[in-house]
Amino acid sequence: MVEDKIKSIITTKLLEEGYELYSVHYKPGKNASLQITVDRVAPISLEEIVHVSELVSSLLDEEDPIQEPYTLDVSSLGAEKPIDPSRLGEYVGRYVNLHLSTPYKGENYVEGTLIQIEDGQVQLQVKAKTRKLIYAFPSSDVDKARLAIEF
Repeated sequence: MVEDKIKSIITTKLLEEGYELYSVHYKPGKNASLQITVDRVAPISLEEIVHVSELVSSLLDEEDPIQEPYTLDVSSLGAEKPIDPSRLGEYVGRYVNLHLSTPYKGENYVEGTLIQIEDGQVQLQVKAKTRKLIYAFPSSDVDKARLAIEF
């Protein structure tokens, strides 16, 4: 499978550069395209996407796993990327949106700055009008998570 070959060519170098390979999708045909999505905990700038694109392009040029002409599209997961709840601790200090399996104060969705995760408890600083409140709930209640944009 072409995607597996591409993964084997670029994964190690991406890891060395501080990125994780999130996905690879190849669409063959007249307008063939190769879409590669990368991720890391820290935000990824447009300049860094250009760098990764050039890096991937040079690696693929060396190995030439795709024989037909194609368009390379490298992207990140974006400003509101999903987060694996088991890795939530890596995002302390960031503004997040969490879906809870057990409601907290009657809400299944909570959004705020992740203060800490310790002893199986999540602490989240939430804005409530002009006040800032600290919510604390079991980390096992978080079943979905993503970064959020603070307004």
